[in-house]
Amino acid sequence: MPSSEDVAYVDHPLLVPSFIERRLYQIRLAGAARDDHTLVCLPTGLGKTTVSLLVTAQRLHETGGKSLFLAPTKPLVQQHADFYREALDIPDEDIVVFTGDVRPDDRAELWEDAQIVIATPQVVENDLIGNRISLCNVTHLTFDECHRASGDYAYVYIAERYHADAENPLVTGMSASPGGDEEAILEVCENLGIVHVEVMTEEDADVADYTHDTDVEWERIDLPDEILEIRDALNEVITDRLEKLKQLGVARSTRPDISQKDLNRMRAELQRLMNADKSEGYKGMSTHAEVMKLRRAVELVETQSVESVRRYFERQRNAARSSGASKASQRLVAEPKVREAMRKAESFDGLHPKFRKTRILLAETLGIRDGERVIVFTESRDTAEALTEFLSQSFSVRRFVGQGDREGSDGMSQKEQQEALDKFRSGEFEVLVSTSVAEEGLDVPEVDLVLFFEPVPTAIRSIQRKGRTGRQADGRVVVLLAEDTRDEAYFWISRRREKTMEKELRSLKGAAADIEAELDHSQRDLSAFAGNGGEAAERDGNAAEHSGTSTGNEGVTDASSTDDGGPEAVAAAEATDGQSGLTDFGPTDEELARAEPGEGDESDTSNAAAESDDSSEDERDDTGTIAKAGSDDGVEIVVDQRELDSDIARTLSKRDDLTTRLETLAVGDYVLSDRVAVERKSVADFLDTLTGGDRSLFDQIADLTRHYARPLLIVEGRGLYEERNIHPGAIRGALSSVAVDFGVSVLFTESEDDTAEMLATIATREQTDRERTVSVHGGKSAKTLDEQQEYVVSAIADIGPVTARNLLEALGSVEAVMTANEDDLKEVPGVGAVTAERIREVVGSEYR
Repeated sequence: MPSSEDVAYVDHPLLVPSFIERRLYQIRLAGAARDDHTLVCLPTGLGKTTVSLLVTAQRLHETGGKSLFLAPTKPLVQQHADFYREALDIPDEDIVVFTGDVRPDDRAELWEDAQIVIATPQVVENDLIGNRISLCNVTHLTFDECHRASGDYAYVYIAERYHADAENPLVTGMSASPGGDEEAILEVCENLGIVHVEVMTEEDADVADYTHDTDVEWERIDLPDEILEIRDALNEVITDRLEKLKQLGVARSTRPDISQKDLNRMRAELQRLMNADKSEGYKGMSTHAEVMKLRRAVELVETQSVESVRRYFERQRNAARSSGASKASQRLVAEPKVREAMRKAESFDGLHPKFRKTRILLAETLGIRDGERVIVFTESRDTAEALTEFLSQSFSVRRFVGQGDREGSDGMSQKEQQEALDKFRSGEFEVLVSTSVAEEGLDVPEVDLVLFFEPVPTAIRSIQRKGRTGRQADGRVVVLLAEDTRDEAYFWISRRREKTMEKELRSLKGAAADIEAELDHSQRDLSAFAGNGGEAAERDGNAAEHSGTSTGNEGVTDASSTDDGGPEAVAAAEATDGQSGLTDFGPTDEELARAEPGEGDESDTSNAAAESDDSSEDERDDTGTIAKAGSDDGVEIVVDQRELDSDIARTLSKRDDLTTRLETLAVGDYVLSDRVAVERKSVADFLDTLTGGDRSLFDQIADLTRHYARPLLIVEGRGLYEERNIHPGAIRGALSSVAVDFGVSVLFTESEDDTAEMLATIATREQTDRERTVSVHGGKSAKTLDEQQEYVVSAIADIGPVTARNLLEALGSVEAVMTANEDDLKEVPGVGAVTAERIREVVGSEYR
């Protein structure tokens, strides 16, 4: 690592002077990320955030607009915001934080004036669906810990909206561990619209200067007989329950160490039996639930602590006593062998060998080796609390857990988490005992030892944890493995997956060389990252020209290609204050000399990544351009906040012919006009309301009919009469009551996409063909006096808000409307003889 005397800093108009250390690998990565949508893969602790910061600074300086930085947790968001405010020479108030703690209306206002927004993805997703913000002017979007971009995680939706809506988009994805195999990595690239994969490992020469060896050791632990007896008693019950499932034909083995994959397969087969209305399916599912609970207890006693399984048993007893307890819970605590295991756990007064080994390792690190800090990771909050209490007898220890409260365990607020990290950094205590909350991306200070209380079965989490050590000096990682338990299985799974990930990253890295050979050399020089406006415009034009047909990797960082002005640009920069500027973004002569031959090959794009973007481009073309926030044109649909659990609101928000608005609706799930509101039920939800759900279907329908003239019920999905053991006659009776007794139309859709199309069709007919406006009724008062007056008048004889406004403008007041005769009413635009007669009938008729 360079000495403090040799440190150079990056100079840029938007960076605080002498703050960002100039590291060649970060410069190279930023150079690539500045010119195209790029996945930056860099080991934990080597400054991925700095790479994004450099790109943000350049984009804001060169292109303008605003930057959006997304991170998966509130502590990470706050951490990144603090770093950006320290590093960037812009007012602190221009860098704003968006989390669920900030009111939606405040976020909408803050968004307009902010230059940089750092946010959790769920908040941004909600604001996009609710049409509170627009990504049109965002010129740089960073996805931190981007390996999460799969399935229905908010990153996927935001990326799709961004590419469709932004006028000048640029995406940077960051992760130390983007996926367990090539397929997972390419899925991340496709979901985020990424076309370049930039990989640097600790083997790269310019990265190696800033890393140290991290020894990974594993300590094998023998479990005492008392603990094995608890496990064996539980395994006997598991074997018995699996025998019952085997008799049903769904279990192939009765071994208690049956794999999770087999258990998932069994559950799917039992679900099919339930769908066929066979009683064996229901009985088998309850037995399967017992097996899952017992396996969790075995895992705790084997890999965690007797205290954790003791607490688990206590929770199971409480659950069995509660009203509405499942039969699985009740049978579990009544089973003699389980009760025997509970008694053994409660009477065990020894020390779990993992606790003893943890104390020894901490004493070696903090005492004999004069270490300063240690992190202990564990999967269980119960174990974290028991460890904290035990280790506090010998060391200064604090726990670090998530924000949610659990039975018998209080979570930590964001403020408490931040205070704990600050005190750990400042040396106020030596040992941090943490659950998984500190694994991912948090700027936990350099530590001398990372102790895995148990191995984790995923490569991503293992890599994240090990990244907490070995940053400034040689670090140590120790994994505790209980002999002949699932600890060993998890350990080998993790090792295999890590090796697979490393292999895939090297494969992607190697593929980049093939692409580099096809690019023009003038597009690959580092000096192409120059801040000259004319050159920048030319490069942007080239990028647009090649988009979708080539990799478009202008400015790829080949440190060995210097024939196109790179050294001259560097020399010009060095002729200034002795610091190389970000606007030059090129390597110094010394850095060029230090770079190994062929190093530049590592910063090109893989063919696979580029191909994955082609398909995502096609998908974006299908969805069209998103309606801009604040637009008054077109069709609007009001969506209840609670409907975000489905994809319907996301699907609607992607259409270019309508806008969506989020509210917490007192009545209904969707409002399509002043008279049409929709209650949506999936088949499962519909049947839940018939069998004692939180609120009966008929209460909801009654509310709908009281507030809207054309209420609708949508039942979504297939197999209405096959989902569970409810007599078809009861289902038909409920549907007929909704239609006949309440006068509510019932529509059936096959899927969420079908429901979205149905909602859009009805809203368009109401608002375009019939020229009705959207008006939310039921429990919410209008915000202004005018709106309240319009609401009162629009309720008369179902005349709607447009006619209501005409009546108020012509007659002057609600009272005048109510007392006007038919002739006066017919003088108002939009009010004919029939409407005038109906108004007088409603206002003047005697109430019966």
